Amino acid sequence: MRYEQLSTKCFQAASGGPGISAQDYADALARMAPALARVKSWQANGAQAFLGYADISDDLTMLEGMAQNLRQRFARLVVIAVGGASLGGQAVSALATNPGADGTALVFLDNPDAARLQAELDGAPDTGFIVISKSGSTAETLAQTMIALDQAAAERFLFITSPGDNPLRRIAQERGVSVLDHDPDLGGRFSVFSAVGVLPLLIAGLDARAFRQGASETLHALLGAGEPGAAPPAVGAALALAFHPAATVFMPYDDRLLSLAQWIRQLWAESLGKDGHGTTPIVARGAVDQHSQLQLYLDGPADKFFTLIRVEAAASGAPIDAGLAAIAGADYLAGRSLDDLMAAEAAATRDALAEAGRPVREIVVPVLDEAAMGAMMMHFMLETVLVALCQGINPFDQPAVERGKELAREYLLRGQT
Repeated sequence: MRYEQLSTKCFQAASGGPGISAQDYADALARMAPALARVKSWQANGAQAFLGYADISDDLTMLEGMAQNLRQRFARLVVIAVGGASLGGQAVSALATNPGADGTALVFLDNPDAARLQAELDGAPDTGFIVISKSGSTAETLAQTMIALDQAAAERFLFITSPGDNPLRRIAQERGVSVLDHDPDLGGRFSVFSAVGVLPLLIAGLDARAFRQGASETLHALLGAGEPGAAPPAVGAALALAFHPAATVFMPYDDRLLSLAQWIRQLWAESLGKDGHGTTPIVARGAVDQHSQLQLYLDGPADKFFTLIRVEAAASGAPIDAGLAAIAGADYLAGRSLDDLMAAEAAATRDALAEAGRPVREIVVPVLDEAAMGAMMMHFMLETVLVALCQGINPFDQPAVERGKELAREYLLRGQT
């Protein structure tokens, strides 16, 4: 496996107390069996498109060529998208160690912030734009795109949207913008293994084949599991069901994983927050949010489940000078690197949470690369879907947010802002 899920610090002592009881966990695992069987049937029947992308490669030659062409034409590429159309690309491209240094810089504009958009439009003429919206009608994406098209030539744009008539398609036809089809069977938050996530990954100079390979390994480990306890995504889902937290905290201890946690937040919230169900996902950044949130987590309500995500790579970076550490009275830092400090902070947070009776699991990645990222993203998709199936929820829609979109359109038409 490209990652390891450690859950021993989720459980209460044999004598009772805080944490998940062995019986509640066993009951949750038993509930998981029909859900696991359903996912296996989806894969066998091709019923859910997001599963299929882990095992295909026939589109990658085309996408690799497209990415290479864009990298040659533009020094900077701006992705205009929001939600799942943007967050997956942000998560995977964060793996690039020095983005833009040896190729094309990649920027994501999700919020309709006028100043940020104008700054990109005022930049060099060798800036290109990739616009992503499955429906082609996302207001934030449409608004920014129409402003950008008034100031930049159409040949600098690529649209990714579903086939058929939609607002983006009509604009593309009117202005002569190139269009790449968005798979109509994929919701945004489940689209990262398609062109939506893979094209930004390739533009960042990363390996899309390894990314999908990691996803495939996680998927097939689950499909080959004889029972839920042998499938890490099913174990993660059972932990969530057994504890019934009010909130679930995702805390990465590597800045390259912060965008992953933000992607998980949307995946978890939009897929599970329905019909009175759902747990509020919170992103905490290790180690900095130990200085802003950890007090609440340790001494506030015991109603949260914690997932710490860390990289178990060999420590790198310059060591701290022993002489300076002695002067500062900080001998514990002498000869240590920043990676050593981050690892110690993660272990300390894990143990402090466990001592306080807070269920905490770890996702440990030996090497953070494209395959590991693909493996983790498939894990969290499967974990989320399994929770939804056990609760009788459709994880693939988000009906409640449509009302907010309707009201926003009405207010704009009436001039009520």
